Amino acid sequence: MTLASSFPTPQVHAFDNPARRRRRSHFHIINRNKPHRTLHFLLIPTSPSPSSSLLFSCSSFPLTHSDPILQFRHHHLLSTDGNFIVEDLSAAVEEDVSPATTARIFVQEPPWLFLKGLLMQEEEMRQKDKEREKYNLLRRRQIEAETEAWEKMVEEYRELEREMREKMLAPNLPHVKSLLLGWFEPFRAAVEAEQTAHRARPKKQQDSIAPHVDDLPADKVAVIVMHKMMAMVMENEEGCVQLVHAAVHIGMALEQEVRIHKFVEGNKSSQSKKTEGDAEDSLDSDKEKQRNYLNSLLKKNRLREVQMILRKEECSPWSRDTQAKLGSRLVELLIDTAYVHSPVNQSADTPPDIRPAFRHGFKAVPWHPGQKFSKKYGIIQCDPLVLVGLEKCAKHMLIPYMPMLIPPKKWKGYDKGGHLFLPSYIMRTHGSKKQQDVMKNVDGAQMQKVFEALDILGNTKWRVNRRVLGVVESIWAGGGNIAGLVDCKDVPKPDKPLVEDLKLIQEWKCNVRKAKKINLERHSLRCDTELKLSVARKMKDEEGFYYPHNLDFRGRAYPMHPHLNHLGSDLCRGLLEFAEGRPLGKSGLRWLKIHLANLYAGGIEKQSYDGRLGFIEDHIHDIFDSADHPINGNRWWLTAEDPFQCLAACINLSEALRSSSPNSFISHLPIHQDGSCNGLQHYAALGRDDLEAAAVNLVAKEKPADVYTEIAVRVYDIMRQDSNKDPDTFPNALLAKVLIDQIDRKLVKQTVMTSVYGVTYIGAREQIKRRLGEKGFVTDDRLLYAASCYAAKVTLAALGEVFEAARGIMGWLGDCAKVIACENQAVCWTTPLGLPVVQPYCKTERYQIRTSLQLLALQREGSAVSVKKQRSAFPPNFVHSLDSSHMMMTALACNDAGLCFAVCLIKYVFNTEDLKIVL
Repeated sequence: MTLASSFPTPQVHAFDNPARRRRRSHFHIINRNKPHRTLHFLLIPTSPSPSSSLLFSCSSFPLTHSDPILQFRHHHLLSTDGNFIVEDLSAAVEEDVSPATTARIFVQEPPWLFLKGLLMQEEEMRQKDKEREKYNLLRRRQIEAETEAWEKMVEEYRELEREMREKMLAPNLPHVKSLLLGWFEPFRAAVEAEQTAHRARPKKQQDSIAPHVDDLPADKVAVIVMHKMMAMVMENEEGCVQLVHAAVHIGMALEQEVRIHKFVEGNKSSQSKKTEGDAEDSLDSDKEKQRNYLNSLLKKNRLREVQMILRKEECSPWSRDTQAKLGSRLVELLIDTAYVHSPVNQSADTPPDIRPAFRHGFKAVPWHPGQKFSKKYGIIQCDPLVLVGLEKCAKHMLIPYMPMLIPPKKWKGYDKGGHLFLPSYIMRTHGSKKQQDVMKNVDGAQMQKVFEALDILGNTKWRVNRRVLGVVESIWAGGGNIAGLVDCKDVPKPDKPLVEDLKLIQEWKCNVRKAKKINLERHSLRCDTELKLSVARKMKDEEGFYYPHNLDFRGRAYPMHPHLNHLGSDLCRGLLEFAEGRPLGKSGLRWLKIHLANLYAGGIEKQSYDGRLGFIEDHIHDIFDSADHPINGNRWWLTAEDPFQCLAACINLSEALRSSSPNSFISHLPIHQDGSCNGLQHYAALGRDDLEAAAVNLVAKEKPADVYTEIAVRVYDIMRQDSNKDPDTFPNALLAKVLIDQIDRKLVKQTVMTSVYGVTYIGAREQIKRRLGEKGFVTDDRLLYAASCYAAKVTLAALGEVFEAARGIMGWLGDCAKVIACENQAVCWTTPLGLPVVQPYCKTERYQIRTSLQLLALQREGSAVSVKKQRSAFPPNFVHSLDSSHMMMTALACNDAGLCFAVCLIKYVFNTEDLKIVL
């Protein structure tokens, strides 16, 4: 006899039959060496003859492997009822099994071990069911967010109106919210009247005045137009927006909503038309049935079927002309119905100060900054009363393309991936038909790695760092103006001088212009900050969320959500952390300290790793104080170059060090690995240049090289030589004396970093001018401009000396592009990961369309390429495409290794514990 290996229960019962069942007995095998261990066994003769079979079975539990039967030959066999003991196994089967027959024994563990396994499996099943139910709930919420957002906003306005009528008083609403509520009903009525008039017009007039105006319910159109207009006003410093820009963007928003709700919640013109005839009645009935069917599919979460039906029924995209005409007409209706009145200086005897909230006018805009020649554009200007508290209205604005509650759809094509229902395109082509055609026709297999890389970036789960958000809210409520937050107060305008002195009057006017400019900039920054905080407030209670990514035409990946994301400012990055944490481990704790030193910066980030670790140990009390008392403590974190990211790291490190086991502490903090001027790294690699490679850390060193400091030293040497020259023969000598003490790494960093991406002299001048203005050393505008011009020339000259080989490669690439462009061909290439790139620089053709407000000048892509732009843009675009390919390859490799990965332009972001694998 021999023992068989594990045998599943169903197969064991395959041997069972009524004849055998009568002869079954239960036995235990008692091992003398382990007297307390009881093994159940099943003995099956291998003879196929039914008459010579004896089946021993203890239960229906699965059986486990045991040693050959010979080891049991001298063991006692005891029946389960305890009636007899068998000394020899062969005696137990002697009567029923012939000597020539070999038996098999299946031995199993005690039943309670199997029961434990069953309970564990049942617990796993329950856990999976909970996860599935949780995912389905999030999925339903995501579908609602994408398909019902505007409808919910309409319901909110309806509810507020109902409250006003029932209580006979206005609800306690913020200023901007009350404005929108006051505009809603008159504007909705005007849109409804326009829809009625539209249906009565001949087809030709419909297309020329307001095409598609009745594709959505009037109340939904009203809400979309109001919110889009206010969002565009918030983006502009002066509270005005070009009419063509407003019209096209409103038209695009309406087209998107029509596509989403055409059959899901469609309320098309056929519903309001009273038709006659069985054919048309039947058609309306069919459409109603289809809408109800799609609604039922949505409720059942059968999203794929809904998407397939929508794709089949999808109408052709609207033209830019159509978008502009529709948007312009709706803007005109908003101007006619939206009013605002001043709450001050009103008496019972005077008529109320009621004025239009928006005005249509014209404004002269220079062709280029600094030019005298200008062109008049039609604009929409909002009243100053609308601007009051406008930056506080972000919380009441509907923000499209919010972070997703579930992982994005996997990318499978040009328009297949990303959001569930919102239009999502893998590339931001900005209307370039050539690039669109290439992307639509490229083979999916060629793009597979690009698809996978974008999916990896989109599947990274984020959450809001609530402790940092609490600190930001406290600072913002206190007026801002610290940690990089904009001041919540405006600069007071200077008083007009009492003396009629021409020089004093001119100086006063200049100071008024400066104050106005600063206040407009602050207004724009306050609106931007409110939008970021609004998203953080909405997402702070979510367990996690995701950012679907897409590409620009060069292949660089960006989150599709525009406001709060990990590519944003220090505020954005400080507010975000990984939703899925990892234990720090010994190496992770070390990297957390190094990361904190890098965020503090100030030259610390250029020290060796041991030097940075020593810096953290020296300031450990400051770190604890920053974490415990960020507002009322000594505020060490505010002295960092990236204060909010530094604060997040201080909190994380203090929690880890205070835990019982720092190495086991679960960290959610993203750790950045910054590139050393990535563009120059690619040029050094392309040219196989050892010296340039060492300057940008392509060669391993104990202490990292700093190319920005190297350029700053060279700029200082040039200016020191110039300052010793005679000012009469060399006018820049005076400028050199002014600037020589202002030269540092920060002054030249942006220019050096963007030099390989095609920065021009004008761009370098503006970059350096901003840095000098931040220093506050040069206050005179004319001197600041002259100093910026001189410093830009010197910086670019120093770059050419240090990176001569890179300059040569850039020139050669530009010459190649010129040869191609002179044949009226756009420069095209394919990245190492298979992404086709087409430079979209063509000469544009201008044309006019007549709208209800004015003639609008639009642009479209011409047939002739722009030779100059094709040539100048190719070197930086080519390097961008290489850099993006490197990023995607890194994402794929990290995913294969099971690492959490994100990207912040030139920085890669990891979890602390994962860095020991990466580095």
